Order: sequence, then structure tokens, then C-alpha cells
Amino acid sequence: MSVDLSVDFAGLKLQTPLVLLSGCVGFGEEYTRIEGYSNQDVGAVILKGTTLEPRLGNAPHRLYETPSGMLNAIGLQNPGTRYVIDEVLPHLPHHETQFWANANGSSLDEYAEVAAMFDDSPVTAIEINISCPNVKEGGVHFGNDPHMAAKVVEAMRSRTSKPLITKLSPNNADIAETARMCIEAGTDGLSVINTLVGMAVDVEQRTPVIGNISGGLSGPCIKPVALWKIFQTRTVAAQHGIPILGQGGLTTPQDALEFAITGATALGLGTGLFYDPLLCPKVLTALSDYLESHDMPDYQTLVGSLKTA
Repeated sequence: MSVDLSVDFAGLKLQTPLVLLSGCVGFGEEYTRIEGYSNQDVGAVILKGTTLEPRLGNAPHRLYETPSGMLNAIGLQNPGTRYVIDEVLPHLPHHETQFWANANGSSLDEYAEVAAMFDDSPVTAIEINISCPNVKEGGVHFGNDPHMAAKVVEAMRSRTSKPLITKLSPNNADIAETARMCIEAGTDGLSVINTLVGMAVDVEQRTPVIGNISGGLSGPCIKPVALWKIFQTRTVAAQHGIPILGQGGLTTPQDALEFAITGATALGLGTGLFYDPLLCPKVLTALSDYLESHDMPDYQTLVGSLKTA
């Protein structure tokens, strides 16, 4: 029996459900140095978070390993949108897989401008990082307020025809309501979830380990939260035909099956690649074996097949 691992996601045909997540593979060229990796194994690669102007990022320390996870506070270090479009994208192997931008901003105008610039580029989709602080509103994070999150989507929707995928924060009070409002504002897909907020302390110095004090927590420790948030958003997403890119602690083939069954149309690999750089082919093999053993003809049959009664 031959199974089909391709995925329809936000109007795009992905050759596999695997998506390499923003910030974990640089601007698409770094991960290809690993022997045994192939772009044909992944449906898309999401480029490092990009802002309108270049950013140096936060002061060190910016990474710290925690029990079953990792804290990061890179601070969106990037060379700016124009540089990425002119100097990075032309050198990527677009014939091997798809490349998606990851847009960030500190105001609605900046998000909209980044969307407009990437609209005229080879990226096939744009992921929206709404976890950025709105400097015009006193630093409140866009992703923590459903209305502000929807405004970001609306601002970008008016400036691009490319698929928009909104990356939802697990730190807001009602992720399903945020998902609904983002869908109504024009998002074509949802990334669930972004990192949780955490910190670590140096007991000898009695100081925070992370230079930014807090950072984004990722890795196996957040997988149960990610599954729960996917479950919470699945109903509203399915009602509107919106796919979910499931992410957050997916580090093993078993995890991939859990994410798919819970409702992830595509599977995001991030911190898991640091644990196992050759995770992609292992996940694809596990998916194929599972589908064959359960007489399922394709991956999409598995998505959202969770039984709750």
C-alpha cells in the first residue's frame, strides 16, 4: 500500500506535512549543511523572523537549556526585509521546497509594510508573529489581545494576496476567540502555538540567566500545552476550513502522530531539530508506517481523527 503524505494547506500543496519553524533554521540555508537532510522531506521552511528595519537583537545570554526544554530571547535579530528579499531569497532552492516569510512589527503600519514587500517576492506564504509588543500602545503584545491580533491580520491582508498564517500565543486568555477573530480578519491558516514565557535564575549571581530576563520556552515540556491549544482551536478552524500548523514540543515521531490526530494539518519542527537533526526522515517513516498499518490512504485522513467519546 502506498500512502500519500502531501498536504493541502491554505491553498498551497505541500509535498509533506513537515514544516521547519522560524528561528530554528536561520534563513533556510543553514540546515542544509547537515548530512542526511533533504529539502524534499519538508513541505515548507519558515525563514527567520523579519522586521522592516535591521535589528541587532537582545543582549546575551539569549539561549539557555532548561529541564526538557529551552529558553530563547534572541530579540528578532535580522538584517531587515529588504535585505532578505534582495540578498537571501534569490539564493534559496525554491524548486526543492517552499519558503515562507515570518513577519514581525512594532506597529500596524510596520506589519503592513513588511507584508507588502514580501508580496512581491518568491515566498509562497507569510507567517505572522503577533507576539511582538505594540510600541504605540505601551508595549502591550498584539497576541495577548484578540482585537489587536485581528487588527494585525487585517492590516496585512490589505497589502498582500499571499496566504497569511497567524502564529497564536498560548499566553492569552482565550486562544479560540483569538483564532476566530483572526479568521474573520482574513487569515488563511493558524500556527498553534508560539512559545510560552519563562525565565531561569543564576543562584550564585542571583541574577536572571537570560539577558532579557524572560524568554520563550520551547521543547518537550510544552507539548501537552500545545496539544490542548490545538484541540481548543480545532473546532473554530474546521468550521471555517482553516488549517492548523501544529507546533510546540514536537520532538519525536510519536509526537507527530499525536499532533496530527489532535488536529494539526501540518507539523512544525523547531527545538526538536536541536535534539535530533535528522528528525524529518524519521517522522515521515513513522507516519507512513502508521497510515499503512491502519489502512489510511493519506495523511489528511489522520488529521483531526481524535475520538473524545
